[in-house]
Amino acid sequence: MKSYITLFLALVFSLNIFADTVSDKEKDALIKLYHATNGSQWKIKWDLSLSVATWYGVTAENGKVVGLNLANNNLQGELPGEFYDLVNLIAVDLHENGLKGQLPVAIQNLKELEVLDVSLNELSGTLPASICELKKLKNLELFANKISGELPIEIGKLKQLEILSLFNNELEGQLPGSLYKIQTLKVLLLNNNKMSGNLSNEILNFSALENLSLFDNSFGGEIPKGLEKLHNLSEMNLSYNKFEGTVSKNLVLLDALNMTMFDENGDPVLLEINNEKETTIVTQN
Repeated sequence: MKSYITLFLALVFSLNIFADTVSDKEKDALIKLYHATNGSQWKIKWDLSLSVATWYGVTAENGKVVGLNLANNNLQGELPGEFYDLVNLIAVDLHENGLKGQLPVAIQNLKELEVLDVSLNELSGTLPASICELKKLKNLELFANKISGELPIEIGKLKQLEILSLFNNELEGQLPGSLYKIQTLKVLLLNNNKMSGNLSNEILNFSALENLSLFDNSFGGEIPKGLEKLHNLSEMNLSYNKFEGTVSKNLVLLDALNMTMFDENGDPVLLEINNEKETTIVTQN
């Protein structure tokens, strides 16, 4: 009987070892990440002599690294190229660190990625068009960085995207037409950038949209009446732009600053409320 118990325990132990084991390539990528981001100064460090399964913030399943959560852990420097060898990642949370550099074309390697949060860092450069190849992406949060340039015109490829949070950056240009094709979008936060252009009437496609913030940009033209028909919309801020024309009372009440715009002289003005029959905006819990 004792030999059976010993055999059983050995089998369980070997299965646990197998479950904790990741490929040499993924382990090497994590080690390169540790050294490239000044791991010795992390708030919670890794003991590289121990199993990957013991490393803080790393989630491994079936021998694959599927999650990485190192938020607010004093990561400094740039993500190494080997980071993008972690091709099984589903969720990455690196927000509130000191990461620099820019997202490379190689980000397209992370095909399984559903959540990417690298907000509150010091990332710069433009968003690579290759990020639009992450077809499973649901949550993209890169706010409070130094990202510049225009949004990729192919962004509409992200057909499962629910949260796009890019506020407090240096983005320019218009909203790509393909963006309006993302019918799953619930949160669109682009405030505090340098964006311009008009809003398309296709904004009506955002049937799932709950929160829209374009505050403090240079958008112009008229505000599309289709916004009235977005019945899930419960939070909105379009103020401090250059929108013109009239707007319904419902939308004015929904906007945090009552549709305060800037005129051609840079002076604040309130948009005029129209007298047309209004469509009641119904919010859903």
